[in-house]
Amino acid sequence: MLKKLKEKLHNKAFIRRSVTVIVAVLYITGFSLVADNSKGNLFSKGVITSGLFLLTLLATYFAWNIIEKNIMKKRGIEIEPLLGNMTLDILPRLHSPVTISDMNGRIIWFNRAFTVAAGTKSGYFGKNIDQICKNSLDDIINAEDSDSGLETIAFNQFYKVKAYPVQTSNKHYCITVWNSQKELNDAYKQLKDENTVVAFIMIDNLDELLQHIQEKYREVSNEVANILNEWTESVNGVLKEFQRDKYLFIFHEKYLDEFIASKFSILDKIRDVRVGSGSLPVTISIGISCTGNTLAEKERDAQTALDMALQRGGDQAVIKINNEMNFYGGRTQSVQKKTKVRSRVTANELVSHMASSGNVLIMGHINPDFDCFGACVGIARMAMFCGIPVNIIVDTEDKNIAKCFESLKHMHEYKHMFIGSHEALDLINHDTLLCICDVNNQKQFAAPEVAESVERVVYIDHHRKTAEFKIKPLITYIEPSASSTCELVAEFLEQTLSAGMLPHEEANLLLTGIMLDTNHFSKNTGVRTYSAGCYLQNEGANPQIIRDFFKSDLDDLRREAKFETNVKIYRNIFAITTNSLKENGISDPSDRIAAAKAADKLLSVDGVMASFAICKIENTVFISARSTGKINVQMIIEKLGGGGHFDAAATQLKDTTVNEALTQLKDAIDEYADNL
Repeated sequence: MLKKLKEKLHNKAFIRRSVTVIVAVLYITGFSLVADNSKGNLFSKGVITSGLFLLTLLATYFAWNIIEKNIMKKRGIEIEPLLGNMTLDILPRLHSPVTISDMNGRIIWFNRAFTVAAGTKSGYFGKNIDQICKNSLDDIINAEDSDSGLETIAFNQFYKVKAYPVQTSNKHYCITVWNSQKELNDAYKQLKDENTVVAFIMIDNLDELLQHIQEKYREVSNEVANILNEWTESVNGVLKEFQRDKYLFIFHEKYLDEFIASKFSILDKIRDVRVGSGSLPVTISIGISCTGNTLAEKERDAQTALDMALQRGGDQAVIKINNEMNFYGGRTQSVQKKTKVRSRVTANELVSHMASSGNVLIMGHINPDFDCFGACVGIARMAMFCGIPVNIIVDTEDKNIAKCFESLKHMHEYKHMFIGSHEALDLINHDTLLCICDVNNQKQFAAPEVAESVERVVYIDHHRKTAEFKIKPLITYIEPSASSTCELVAEFLEQTLSAGMLPHEEANLLLTGIMLDTNHFSKNTGVRTYSAGCYLQNEGANPQIIRDFFKSDLDDLRREAKFETNVKIYRNIFAITTNSLKENGISDPSDRIAAAKAADKLLSVDGVMASFAICKIENTVFISARSTGKINVQMIIEKLGGGGHFDAAATQLKDTTVNEALTQLKDAIDEYADNL
């Protein structure tokens, strides 16, 4: 009975009813007294009665408020934080983790769900929120997406955390509610894992390897197909041959991480296939796309990735993700194709574009060498054959190609042929055609501002492609298997000009470029290299005159000697050399050529498979790299922002010291060697 009475005394409805009954009794009693004792008229009784009624109402109002407040105080409850107390009664029962912290992020309370998520009962008292996740309380409060909360990771799960600042008893607190995103993220992961990936696979070099033993073609092709089928079945994918030695491969994205982790071991398995008694392996190129809203977009991106793999020399996988390319493989040197079909088609296409142009601009890379300059001159001859105004963008003060200018100075066609980048900008029209030779990396262009201003662009190069082009070119003729760009241009001229139409001065420059990049036909040569050389000799190229281009004076010999006396062997097979710098720490511009020659000579050292020569000219460090054919120096130099091809590459590092460049080079070598 006593317990029930206490509960009723704490009940607001019971208090209201009790006060109402008391007031009613008082009112009836007062009215009776007035009726019995008053000697006045009816009006006086009414006034007295009304006054008594009003006084009673006022007394009732104040009495109820006083009683309610006293009861609330006895229970320890203030009226203002009533809602807050109701909230605290709910928070422990929520299934989502909840914390209460001060405004500095220090946790002073958390609910049972938080304990379950954290896996501990008391380990987070007094800790700061940024010790639970990577974000602070201010980050959560000021989250951009304040409606749904801030995405973060805690307890190895994804959460969206929403902050609710509160104030009570003049103190400021913050309630944070942690909504688990596990189910949503599991759904995203499942969706990503089951995303359809489109890939194209192409056998690179089977035609070249088996051109003389065609009866074994199907046998080797079937062996490669069996390996690819086994690989496809291991990931429950689909493989279809849509053309000879060209396959469409479809699989789920969850297997892509496995391919990357194994560094596309399928490339190694295919490389183990040998043709007859020959030592050259069969190789494949793979282009993969896992992004795109439609299958058609993925198919286009996969084809773009395959083209990139082929233009980089093959024997590699290229993954296109949005606008980025990731490269894997590329351990073998590409085999030179013996057919000139593509060369003939490209030459005809180039002539057609030239004929429809208002003028032609030609440029190579900065600090041009003989191969770059000779290729530019050969393309200029094609433009002159079409009767189109043509100019070559080049630095006429460059001492490294001074002999080239000297050999052309008596030819009237070249009197106003060579211009600078500023003059070239004034010649750009809507129908201008820009031909870029011996380079495809925009950072190495002789005049990058010109390339950005011309919409109609053609690339002719033998260096491996490093990135996609910002503006889609009209023609992309990149052949890493070619010895030089001069070889490619010589084939164009052979397909375009009649016999005897190429001046012997230009033939000399083209053959000089080929001899430079092949080290006088001693490396990276094939049937087409010798064929181009024969054509140029038939057009008047003179080896005795060409020999003069390669002569060095005494100062050049001394520069080379500085490199050769300062050699260090790194990881047993890499030779690295720097020249003896002058007092100001800067080399002479001629040292760049000496560095390239020194890098070539270092390959003759027993045990050296790759060599690197470093020199600094003004504020730029130049690195020349050479290989015997067993090390892909292009992949090493790519890590330093440069490019080239399998056995010869180079890069330039601006605003750095020789020691810093040496450290970066060693890091790139380590990364390459560790992945072999």
